[in-house]
Amino acid sequence: MFVEIYQRLLSEYGPQGWWPVTPPGERTPRYTGGPRDSAQRFEVAVGALLTQNTSWRNASRAIENLNDARLLSPAGIGGAGKNALARLIRPAGYFNQKAARLETLARFFEDGSAVTRDNLLALAGVGPETADSILLYGFGKPFFVVDAYTRRIFDRLGLLDGRAPYERIRRIFEGEIPRNARLYNEYHALIVEHAKRFCRKRPLCGDCPLRDRCRAAGAGA
Repeated sequence: MFVEIYQRLLSEYGPQGWWPVTPPGERTPRYTGGPRDSAQRFEVAVGALLTQNTSWRNASRAIENLNDARLLSPAGIGGAGKNALARLIRPAGYFNQKAARLETLARFFEDGSAVTRDNLLALAGVGPETADSILLYGFGKPFFVVDAYTRRIFDRLGLLDGRAPYERIRRIFEGEIPRNARLYNEYHALIVEHAKRFCRKRPLCGDCPLRDRCRAAGAGA
């Protein structure tokens, strides 16, 4: 069923080109197929932290500010100073807290630490979803990302308990679909797109491409 859901979503929405990164010479992250070098991999890590508890639009505005200030690098963020950094990332919310966490993240990358799940989870403010986003979208490592959209959609489909612990849901996905980073990347991006279009908090069930598989179909408009 998990593979069938992926195939339906891909047929409906097409490839998503995640994660958005800033092309050379530009200031705004765009969906161009993910990072191509170490600078863009670091940008993915920054974006994964900035988008915590806010929309990607707000996180993107903060990244634009960092680009304008020429600080979107481990050295730039590490040397900016917490107050200046907080002002630049203000659009992402929780800016003082996130500034401190970005400084820690920048030191981690500057030190050349191994980018492993355990090492990322040891950093302040990096939980499983953020760590897996960095690993999957930044470094092409096969860790399935579980977010609120994943929980909502697959709970409504009756395929898992959306209240279950993060690791349990991640293991379900990784056991049901081939362990492949490109597949995980595309699948999670499609989940986000589907949640935005149809499987909202108040779902739009009428034209949903998964309606015939959903036990909650008809609960919304």
